[in-house]
Amino acid sequence: MKKLVFALIASAAVAGAAQAQTTTTTTDAPRGYVGLGVATADHDYSLSGVTDKDGYKASAKVFGGYEFNKTFGVEAGYTDFGKSDFSFSNASGTGNGRSDGHAAYIAGKATAPLNDQFAVYGKLGVENSHRFYNTTTGLSGSSNDTGVYGAVGLQYNLTKEVSLNAEYERYGKSKDFGAKADVWTVGARYNF
Repeated sequence: MKKLVFALIASAAVAGAAQAQTTTTTTDAPRGYVGLGVATADHDYSLSGVTDKDGYKASAKVFGGYEFNKTFGVEAGYTDFGKSDFSFSNASGTGNGRSDGHAAYIAGKATAPLNDQFAVYGKLGVENSHRFYNTTTGLSGSSNDTGVYGAVGLQYNLTKEVSLNAEYERYGKSKDFGAKADVWTVGARYNF
């Protein structure tokens, strides 16, 4: 019985070492990835007379990238900020409105592995965001912004193909209406 237990423990140790060897060598190789996320941003308004707003809302994010090695890569993504409703009151009366928006970015990415499962990363690049609103009283407006995109995050590797991430992103300058520039995102990615 002792020989059987010893053989099982030795087999598990050899298999674990072989898997660790495979994981280490494949993460150093160049690879591409795609992912989906849920982004949340505060839908606040700096417009005069706004009395009621939606606050934080969840929306969708799609991203993909290429890692040259385990440290450096590039990433591009698209975030749909979703629709947000608001109420307002001004000299012409009261009414309701709705805003909508989206953003796209491309950025360089630097990753620092903490161990085989965890890594921290930062991204720096350029973003283009578009926001617009319209109201029941006929008021409308839009905003296009091209600016600096930045993010910091934490990645957890479930397997060598699947990872989970949580990050803070900044899409350019502060906005007067719609989704704010500060975005919190959680997502999953698949490595090729």
